[in-house]
Amino acid sequence: MNLYQRYIQGETKAVYDDIYKLGTNAFEDSYRKEIEKVMTETFERVLFNLNIIYKELIDIGYLFKTDATYNFEKPLHHPLKNTDSLLKQLEFTVKDFGFIPLSLKYFYQIVGGVNFVWDVEKNKNLMWNMADPIQVASLDSVVKEVTTEYWKEDIQQYVDDDYFGCAFLDVAADDLHKDNISGGQPYAIEITKQPMIDARFMNEPNETTFISYLRICFDHCGFPGITRSDMNNDYQKFFEKVKPQLKKI
Repeated sequence: MNLYQRYIQGETKAVYDDIYKLGTNAFEDSYRKEIEKVMTETFERVLFNLNIIYKELIDIGYLFKTDATYNFEKPLHHPLKNTDSLLKQLEFTVKDFGFIPLSLKYFYQIVGGVNFVWDVEKNKNLMWNMADPIQVASLDSVVKEVTTEYWKEDIQQYVDDDYFGCAFLDVAADDLHKDNISGGQPYAIEITKQPMIDARFMNEPNETTFISYLRICFDHCGFPGITRSDMNNDYQKFFEKVKPQLKKI
């Protein structure tokens, strides 16, 4: 079976393991179209899952930000009309450091943006503590950040740092900031030195790639920290209703 057929039949993780083994060869014509089909299917499933979770959260009275001024504040938003031009601008801006992974491009082209963070300005009593709700900043906000006057100078310091050693794009608050507690480095996706299908999702507790992070999020119904034993979150009823509806990625 080809990669897409295997993916459709349920070998979702195994297919990506095989894709990752290809490295930069994944961009060769002999693989490219097949991998594009897999990634399109993947991010259509991501969008499907997010819509399911969003609807179920609304039903249980989860407090989203409803008076959003900016796209990155919205619980969900569709791809922006100028997504293609924004991606080109993003690629041009970061080209001195490397490449935007294909996974993030597909996210912005098919999904758009997500922010399932509780609105602490309206109610500081969170439904679930330290649940680390899924959040991926809107494309326009990412472009705005990297086109500020000092971004390249600042990011070069991380490239030169022995611990980080690479450039990256901040795309989400960490789990502490999401709960309105002073926290650490934002979650970020690596800018890779070679074209890559996926890249490290940095500063996040699972130390994995972006697609794997999304997979973990859906294993936890959008809240990868919700099962922490020290938080005593009451999530079982929500899981029982939501998890059977979600598609594997």
